[in-house]
Amino acid sequence: MLKFSCDYMEGAHPAILKRLGEINLDKNDGYGYDPYTQMAREKIRKACGLPDAEVHLLVGGTQTNTIVLDALLRHNEGVMAAQTGHINVHEAGAIEACGHKVMPVATSNGKILIPELAHHLAELKAEYDVIGWEHYVVPRVLYISFPTELGSLYTLDELLQLRALCDQYHLYLFLDGARLGYGLMSPTCDITLHDIARLCDVFYIGGTKVGALFGEAVVVTNPSVTIPRALIKQRGAMLAKGWLLGVQFDTLFTDNTYFDIARNAVSQALRLRDALVRKGYRMYLDSPTNQQFVVVPNAQLPQLAQEVGFDTISAYDDQHTVIRFCTSWATTTAQVDQLMALL
Repeated sequence: MLKFSCDYMEGAHPAILKRLGEINLDKNDGYGYDPYTQMAREKIRKACGLPDAEVHLLVGGTQTNTIVLDALLRHNEGVMAAQTGHINVHEAGAIEACGHKVMPVATSNGKILIPELAHHLAELKAEYDVIGWEHYVVPRVLYISFPTELGSLYTLDELLQLRALCDQYHLYLFLDGARLGYGLMSPTCDITLHDIARLCDVFYIGGTKVGALFGEAVVVTNPSVTIPRALIKQRGAMLAKGWLLGVQFDTLFTDNTYFDIARNAVSQALRLRDALVRKGYRMYLDSPTNQQFVVVPNAQLPQLAQEVGFDTISAYDDQHTVIRFCTSWATTTAQVDQLMALL
């Protein structure tokens, strides 16, 4: 059975498994004090153009979002996020469980509507100034995903506008990069890793969905921000065998591997998208990344579900449903060809 349900269905890139096998019986210090983690940090700093950046290797995306936001926010402060943002929709209230409110804002195709955000921030400030800030949850972080949960991309101009709003209203800008490689390698992307590093206060480089067994690399670019190691430990994201994360990210950031394998996922997804359009399918939105959302007749779904795994998103109308096909770093041309034949 073909499976295109998500981008973390495979284990890890063969180069990672090879290196893990090579060092399996070596003895390493724990909790990130090993040479592999140090090499990974240095390679990530170099790729970002930030030789002094604080870099942490954590075990997963939900833990990463929770820890970063807990480090950035005081108890009376909240995080603004797209209505479709992962922290608002898919993390079981993890942010709220830490005592911080998620404050959703209007979106289009997964992207925050910048004029509406600017208007909302201005209204909040005017109201808080009159009544008193101590009565409210104060927004202190703007959370964005790149790519968004719907596969769309912010442009460099949009990222600059968001940065300007954050500066105007004293917000930190935090970028969720669970699929960062797939965004950066999209042919329509005009943002570089260096741009993200200079415009965001904190961001992370996703490994779980881009070739690693597990793990995310948090990059703190604002020198006034730090993420305490004790907080990472407390929240359950510090791996005792930290070198397992170090080896993975050191491998991914050797010989451009992270970006090359991400490019494969995007190119396969765009092949699929073009084929769907040629066959007369309606695309739910224009995604230039590894997630493709397509409108399918309900009558077609039972048979399709017997032959291919996909993610059901929502009803489109009484007779159609929006489903998602997701490629990964490991998706092959033959697999996409088989899916196109089925459709």
